[in-house]
Amino acid sequence: MKPISSADIRQAFLDFFSDKGHLVVPSSSLVPEGDPTLLFTGAGMVQFKPYFSGEVEPPSRRLASSQKCFRTTDIDKVGNERSLTFFEMLGNFSIGDYFKKGAIQLAWEFVTEYLELSEDRIWASIYHEDEEAHSLWREIALPATRIVRLGKEDNFWGPAGETGPCGPCSEVFFDRGPEAGCGREGCVPGCDCERFLEIWNLVFMEYDQDKEGRLIPLPQQNIDTGMGLERTAVVMQGVGSVYETDLLAPIVTRTSELVGESYREDEAVDRSLRIIAEHGRAITFLIADGVLPSNDGRGYVLRRILRRAVRHGRLLGREEPFLEEIVPVVVELMGEYYPDLKDREQFILGVVTQEERGFQHTLAVGSALLEDVIAGISSAGKSRIPGEEVFRLYDTYGFPMELTREVAGEKGLEVDEEGFEKAMIRQRRRAREAQTFGLARQSEFYRTLDLPPTAFRGYDTLEATTQIISLARDGQAVSEVAEGDEVGVVLRETPFYAEAGGQVGDAGLLASADGEIVISDTQSSLPALSVHYGTVARGRLRQGDEVRAKVDEGRRLDIARNHTATHLLHKALREVLGEHAQQSGSEVAPDKLRFDFTHLQGVTPDELHSVERLVTARIRDNLPVMTNITDYETAIASGAFAIFGEKYGEQVRVVSAGDYTRELCAGTHLRATGQIGSFHILSEGSIGRGLRRIEAVTGRAAEQYVRQRLSLLDAIASQLGGTPAEVDANVSALLNEVEAQRKEIGSLRRRLAREEMGRALDQVRDVDGIRVLSTEVEAASMRTLREMSDWLRDQLGSAVIVLGAVMGGKPGFVVAVTPDLVDMGLKADYLVKEVAAVVGGSGGGRATLAQAGGRDAERIGEALSLVNELVANR
Repeated sequence: MKPISSADIRQAFLDFFSDKGHLVVPSSSLVPEGDPTLLFTGAGMVQFKPYFSGEVEPPSRRLASSQKCFRTTDIDKVGNERSLTFFEMLGNFSIGDYFKKGAIQLAWEFVTEYLELSEDRIWASIYHEDEEAHSLWREIALPATRIVRLGKEDNFWGPAGETGPCGPCSEVFFDRGPEAGCGREGCVPGCDCERFLEIWNLVFMEYDQDKEGRLIPLPQQNIDTGMGLERTAVVMQGVGSVYETDLLAPIVTRTSELVGESYREDEAVDRSLRIIAEHGRAITFLIADGVLPSNDGRGYVLRRILRRAVRHGRLLGREEPFLEEIVPVVVELMGEYYPDLKDREQFILGVVTQEERGFQHTLAVGSALLEDVIAGISSAGKSRIPGEEVFRLYDTYGFPMELTREVAGEKGLEVDEEGFEKAMIRQRRRAREAQTFGLARQSEFYRTLDLPPTAFRGYDTLEATTQIISLARDGQAVSEVAEGDEVGVVLRETPFYAEAGGQVGDAGLLASADGEIVISDTQSSLPALSVHYGTVARGRLRQGDEVRAKVDEGRRLDIARNHTATHLLHKALREVLGEHAQQSGSEVAPDKLRFDFTHLQGVTPDELHSVERLVTARIRDNLPVMTNITDYETAIASGAFAIFGEKYGEQVRVVSAGDYTRELCAGTHLRATGQIGSFHILSEGSIGRGLRRIEAVTGRAAEQYVRQRLSLLDAIASQLGGTPAEVDANVSALLNEVEAQRKEIGSLRRRLAREEMGRALDQVRDVDGIRVLSTEVEAASMRTLREMSDWLRDQLGSAVIVLGAVMGGKPGFVVAVTPDLVDMGLKADYLVKEVAAVVGGSGGGRATLAQAGGRDAERIGEALSLVNELVANR
């Protein structure tokens, strides 16, 4: 039966390729795992890059998936009827199995026999130099008149990132008929009109592009295809655009209801409705995959599209928050296939609501700052806002450039958009360089060595006899290293755990007959390749030497205690706070653990104590910690917890602590929870909107923490002259005594101040019929000076009072002017500025009361002597 709905199209595609011997793989997260060159998963092949490059053996030579994707390149284009940031990519992949002929045959069979598209409405484009693809299309399906040759920009697919597999491609187009096109004679695919809709891209992966842009032939030929679900739905449902398909039309309808505008009546309104609907869907999926709003990286992109959606809501007259009404529509539409949306709906709603309400404040602050910028530009006689200034508003305060342009236009000003874009490009470059430098360079070096995978033995043993297969020093491969050298060592097999999943790498010792290397860290520079970093402590070691590899057992056990404790902590957090409290990051080190989780507000002390008690109870239960290897589907069906954003293969390792918790995890653990010993939470706090962090200690570190706290308690008890049990009562008594003394001191200071003020009254002078008191007094603070001026004003009635005092080595002034004299032109804020200028200071306030500070205390008398003259010259 011909598939019409998007759900049917998706299922038909996966069923078709499953029948053709492809292993159907679940969509990976929008956050790529272990690829620093990418912000988001933008294509179906991203999770398969290690298979294409030959670094990792694939679970099958034929794969298929429906991959959720996000691309930042089209953010500013969203609003037209074609562009999307979030979309689903149906893909089939061949890892060294079939190549061009197989890909073209399968594509033709699916579109004509399963989608039942008319054969005479199918066109293909090819890379203009790809004669083989042209011949195959002729042989399998199409006449030469419906095969179009296009250049590198259209039909050569680059790597998913700066480096990686790439090659020429062939695109499949559906002819929507002359009525949908530009009307020009000879219109073919490649034209900018809407007649030919690309639905499928067949990429022939033949090369690996390095950092210099060189194309290196891959060891095997691969196929990577992508069929856009949204575009295919346009064809199958016979509608005009992706926004009229069953994937987006309900979201557009709900958006129309929320802003009180109809779709398809005004193009400007339609554009805003499409932006809100598209971004609303993308926002929902990004947050579900663990992306949270922030000022950099992925969080910056999320914040940008959320604010863009809010702005377009405001353009349509919607000033109060509304995006929280879009989320349930997306969940209802997509939650059946992506159950994570349903599981995390309440959390997504919370993040969206907080961020949208926060942006209302941002708009208010940004508008005020923009008004200041515009005033400065106008007063300088200029007509253009500099791009750097626009970028500062956008980058620091989140104020959209489009809104800056709109407000500036209303004031008759232009915006330097070119300067803004240059500033954006500079920021992206800085972020990219900072993100990719270390890991990418290291990976590139070890990729050139073509080393076999490292067999990990560390689950079962901490010591093994093995062989050195690679040595590196100063970024260069060497055959021999000597005492004092800092080196990287690759072994044929190893008991050392390489840093992964938040767990730090192992340390220990490599020893041969001729030398020793003290290992300080172990890293996985490439998938399945462990590199041991350390310093040669004695002798010499050579490539090919047999060595005894020994992990630091005490350190490994400390790490295992913290790792097993994170599993207990994760479960306890979900029990106390709710299922939304899920891991978003961790660091498992020997001295402590750090655990990041999603939660919208601070954890209360009672909640934190409940979490700690739950973890401690499970430690006392001494639950057995068991591991087993199984397939992903079986593990999830058994109740095992999978971390958002983590990439899992077909075979996974399940770590369980009794029946309390079960998680997918490749790290090292204890044999029973009782080995943790003790557990104490050190701190809990925010690390971003909707993201919290707990730091805790276990085992030896927890014992040291308790000893330090008890020693501190003993010391305090000794100083207070009592026992530890009496500390609370003794501290309370001490605080009460301090408070009583503070009150007594305050009373004495006020008495001294009154005496000081009594003496000050003798300094009153008559200046042209105005009573003026300008004198230096002793005061501990500006507050005391103000209180003295209030008392003197009450005593004098109509007067100008200027008091100066040296406080903390710096001069300060308070000026008080009674209202009747303000009417005569004497103002406190003017007088205080003139007086403060003498001592190198400044100040301000109201006409009746002002204050100031300065730097030069020696000139305070000179400053006060100026007052009579200022009053006389009023």
